[in-house]
Amino acid sequence: MADSIEREVKLSAAPGFHLPDLNGVAEGVTVTPVQEGRIETTYHDTPDLRLARWGCSLRFRHGEGWTLKLPDSADARMLSRRELTFPGGRRQVPAEARALVRAYLRRADPVPVARLSTWRRKLRLLDASGAELAEVVDDEVSVLDGRRVAARFREVEVELRDGGERVLEPLLARLAEAGATAGKPTPKHVRALGPAALEPPEVRVRAPGPDATIDEAIRAAVAACVEALLQHDPGIRVGGDPEDVHQGRVGMRRLRSHLRFFGPLLDSEWASELDTELQWLAGELGTVRDAEVLADRLRDEVILLPIVDRAAGMGLVDRAASAIGAGRAHLLQAMDSERYVELMDRLILAAREPLLAVNPDQPAAGVLPGLALDPWAKLRKAVSRLGRHPEDESLHRIRILTKRSRYAAEASAPVLGSDAARFAKAAAQLQTVLGELQDSAVAQAWLRANATAARRAFAAGRLCQLEEGRAQSARDGWRKPWKRLSAPKMRGWMD
Repeated sequence: MADSIEREVKLSAAPGFHLPDLNGVAEGVTVTPVQEGRIETTYHDTPDLRLARWGCSLRFRHGEGWTLKLPDSADARMLSRRELTFPGGRRQVPAEARALVRAYLRRADPVPVARLSTWRRKLRLLDASGAELAEVVDDEVSVLDGRRVAARFREVEVELRDGGERVLEPLLARLAEAGATAGKPTPKHVRALGPAALEPPEVRVRAPGPDATIDEAIRAAVAACVEALLQHDPGIRVGGDPEDVHQGRVGMRRLRSHLRFFGPLLDSEWASELDTELQWLAGELGTVRDAEVLADRLRDEVILLPIVDRAAGMGLVDRAASAIGAGRAHLLQAMDSERYVELMDRLILAAREPLLAVNPDQPAAGVLPGLALDPWAKLRKAVSRLGRHPEDESLHRIRILTKRSRYAAEASAPVLGSDAARFAKAAAQLQTVLGELQDSAVAQAWLRANATAARRAFAAGRLCQLEEGRAQSARDGWRKPWKRLSAPKMRGWMD
């Protein structure tokens, strides 16, 4: 499997368009001769176009094999996608490609949904050293229905390579002078498939307003969490970006908190069974994420050690990092299981139709303040019981309660307004300080357990010393954000 990031700008072109001379478009830039040829491409998807609606594409192209594109980012002009290529014949989708989008496919089989025949004119822009800065293609695309041409369109693509940003603006200006016009960053297969490919994905977040019902508020909160997991699922499988695991874990934690917060309104058996499965998945994600956080934390601290101790310190970092691979292998095994597929089905259904135990049409604004009071009351009571010098374990409990109160405010804010959002932001600040204390405690415990050799033991001691300094800063600093959070003006939205 080859893995790269594709960054391209798409332009529209009329039938009479001709690629202009691009030599000298920027200082030191030369252009290769135009290459021409026909490209035959077949796109695969589920009959309801799940991949397209999630921003993905899966294609077979003669001479190139299979390509899976995953959304990376997009703005009004630039389309950025993660591009993975796989060898294989046209008759069977590679198992590796199917596995990366299993959360979208689940039990469905991808089938051919669009065939495109493209006459392509291609050239490359090179810098003075001969390195490629950009590729420009002029595509005349025919959408095929059997042997019949069902539609035609033409587009120009500018695909950037490393360092290509410096030629983008003059290049686009030169193409505009030749008649190319700014187009939407819409992939070819989406244009070919038509409006159905532009429909929202299976999980759609509809932000509730002040007049929202209980059902609408709960669906929005659940859908946002499920969407986060599904959006990051392929990235978790591919690997390389710890943020994917982090965001997936946050989504599951937040959803579990929402089930607790909305608990009095939900069918208890339904919520309990769903929470059990979420706890399982959150645990699998947590093993990997905790190992990533620990390794990064130690890596940042090792460079602060005296040079003579850094080699031993890096040995500790390597040992901590080795747990990432083992945890990731176990996580991927879990994500390839039927249990995971069943959970995805349940989560999608939960985002669409959460099972309520009360009248779903009640105004949410009349119910949410009372629900939010419960986690806040538990947090305030727990803080009031702390002594002047609380134990770290007690502060860890405060962090958990703060997080629950924060998530309650975040779930309420779309309905109850800016006061709830302000409370959530203040709770997040307290959670961050206390989270630093918890991360330090975990790191110190790990260092004590893994300081086996003499030189490593000395380095571990130095790292524990650094960690204790960070922990003490958190112990000294948590009361200031607590004072801000507990101010009476912060709680008005709960009345």
